[in-house]
Amino acid sequence: MLLRIISLFFWVKVTTAFVGQEPYSVRPNIRPRKSPKISFHSARQGKTGSEQTQLYASKTADVKALLAANRACVDSLASISADESELTRLRFALAFPSQAEAKRAFRESVTYRAGPGRRMVESAAKAVKESTAGGGWDNGPVRDAAPHAAAINQYITPKNILTLSTAEGDILYVIRASAINDRALMNRVSVKQMGDFFLYVKEVHNIIANERSEKSGRLCEVIFANDISGVRAIPDPRFSQALTASSQQYEKLYPSLAGPTMILNLPFVLQAFIGLIKPLFPKTVQDRLMFESAPVLARLRDLTPLTTSMNSRRSFLAEVKRLSR
Repeated sequence: MLLRIISLFFWVKVTTAFVGQEPYSVRPNIRPRKSPKISFHSARQGKTGSEQTQLYASKTADVKALLAANRACVDSLASISADESELTRLRFALAFPSQAEAKRAFRESVTYRAGPGRRMVESAAKAVKESTAGGGWDNGPVRDAAPHAAAINQYITPKNILTLSTAEGDILYVIRASAINDRALMNRVSVKQMGDFFLYVKEVHNIIANERSEKSGRLCEVIFANDISGVRAIPDPRFSQALTASSQQYEKLYPSLAGPTMILNLPFVLQAFIGLIKPLFPKTVQDRLMFESAPVLARLRDLTPLTTSMNSRRSFLAEVKRLSR
């Protein structure tokens, strides 16, 4: 029984479709929340032994304050690639305890984006530009430009995965695992093709989060809301393989982007196993992991009302805000 439940938690790593109908254009009236109390620590810098005070971000962190506290590291990353935005370099500076580690990870990311990932990166940027051309958000260009969209979009729909926006500008990625026919999906695409799709989704999220951060002055992130309601079987092993590879790449290519990971509506009988399940996740995920009950979400037959009903969306967003305090 426990082994089966543990394997179900591969679903928590789902980072799939970018299909929500919520507009992604940055709201001009977003007001940054007050900067929190932020802890400092010393980080060794390369082989010199000199130290730099590095500021770690929280969901309410002020971008200007973070840039000021991490200026040396952010500027040093520009020597590797000045083409990457200052916000991107800031996210790398925040994610690693030393400048040397940040440089190593940033260099790998730049190499990937200029090489194997170039087509995906350019496709995502073009799709986001087309989706926001009218001043709002047209989800069609982003959805249609996804790798292998013709096959995957039949199975990833607003019924099982969608994206919303919090009042603060964070991206809220909502997943109902039980509504994904992963076996039929993986009969249509390969593990690599599924992985390509996942990376594209992350890139789109990264573009949107950085745009919002620039306009609001608050470092925006992606909140994951994983609804376990109705899960009766373990995911297809091919789907799990694609998810695992994708999860390993997330922190490497998009550091400081992921926010809280909420596992919602875990059956009561299984809550006793939380202490055993949590250590199975990487330390960076454990620090953000939350097990909560979300009655508003549990009452929905599928996720569609979150995009079609203003009342349902407002109630759920209020629920998420309460849970994430």
